[in-house]
Amino acid sequence: MKRSGRRLAVVTTVTAMAVSLAACGGGSSGASADGTVTLHVEAWKGGGAEPANVAEINKAFEKANPKIKVDFEYTTADPTYTQKLQPELLGGKAGDVIMVDADKMKKWGASGYLADLSSESWASRITPDAKAFAQSDGKTLAMPMELIGIGLYANMDLLKKAGITEVPADWPTFLADLAKVKKAGIDPIALPDKSGWTGSSVFQAAGSTLVYQQNKKWDADFLDGKASFDPDWKASLEQLKTLEDKGYVDWKNELGVDEWAQGPQDFSAGKSAFWYQGAWQVSNIKKAGFPVSFAPWPGGAAGTKPNGMLFSGTMWAVNSQSKQSDAAREYVKFWSQNQNLSKYLEAEHAESPFTGGLTPESTETTAFTTAFKDGRYRIMPSNSWYGSAAETAIGSKIQAYLLGKASAAQTLKDTQTAASAK
Repeated sequence: MKRSGRRLAVVTTVTAMAVSLAACGGGSSGASADGTVTLHVEAWKGGGAEPANVAEINKAFEKANPKIKVDFEYTTADPTYTQKLQPELLGGKAGDVIMVDADKMKKWGASGYLADLSSESWASRITPDAKAFAQSDGKTLAMPMELIGIGLYANMDLLKKAGITEVPADWPTFLADLAKVKKAGIDPIALPDKSGWTGSSVFQAAGSTLVYQQNKKWDADFLDGKASFDPDWKASLEQLKTLEDKGYVDWKNELGVDEWAQGPQDFSAGKSAFWYQGAWQVSNIKKAGFPVSFAPWPGGAAGTKPNGMLFSGTMWAVNSQSKQSDAAREYVKFWSQNQNLSKYLEAEHAESPFTGGLTPESTETTAFTTAFKDGRYRIMPSNSWYGSAAETAIGSKIQAYLLGKASAAQTLKDTQTAASAK
């Protein structure tokens, strides 16, 4: 997409500012008397409820690099993380290595804050599907750490009580299973949507099968003006309303439940048979003690197999202002190695973004991993029309639709507008 002249002028000005700040230096201080350097690493994974084996990997890095000490700083996810990092980057005080996603990579890369990593040995191993999320203007500005699934959770104990032995793979079977669960006196499915994320994400997950199995190049066609949300995404949107029409979901209630805090707690407490969230929650849900399955959203026609929906998640980037650039690059290189990255992927229950990478398997994620290995997947286009601003806008429009305040046609029109915004 083309940027307006005003937008380009702003980016140019900020870039110039960032370059000038680089002369002042940033990140951690210099080496100690014995030559040991301290590497400041900032991330929103590796602490709190999502340790993700980061401490273990950092310890292994320090053992392999005795002259580099890792000063790891965990900050809760957005908006807190961005609100902290943005002024630090502007003032030349951010970490030597910082965690980014596709949206942050683009914004901070355009401002000159991120070093060009194109010549690093791992850059050529990024899979073609993941490469676009780590690059901007032809430069690799970040090392992708994962491709992580977002899909359907199932409490297999509750399904068993309703006479169901496996997670549904298509839409008719899913609706039939929801009916069985409800008849057994069990809450069929929880789709908490207070922030608008769940509704928008389920819409995307349904489309991953209904839209992309028909046209794998739909994103490119949309950006070229050759495809539109109406009628292509109509069936995906209507699945959300069907769940309420059949009595499986009360959207008015769901829009009052927080998907990030209350949602995981409720599912872990056994309050519903199905739930929708990211694979990063598998490790926490397992602690509840019941058998759980994580699978692609079953949105397709009877007898079909669903596409999994993946998100290009966390990535490591090197601060262009870092005084410890060599150590920072060594840290990122260490993470790119299969034996190290696999520890993170295991904790996240994610897929490897590298050719020849190691994707850990677990009984909980068999259905999703199988879809990935079969090539039945689609990566959410957070690097193009479904960036953070569009995701927020679309989530809000879908909430209005679910509350009966907008028609399907109007919602698809509004989605088209949000996705087309420059």
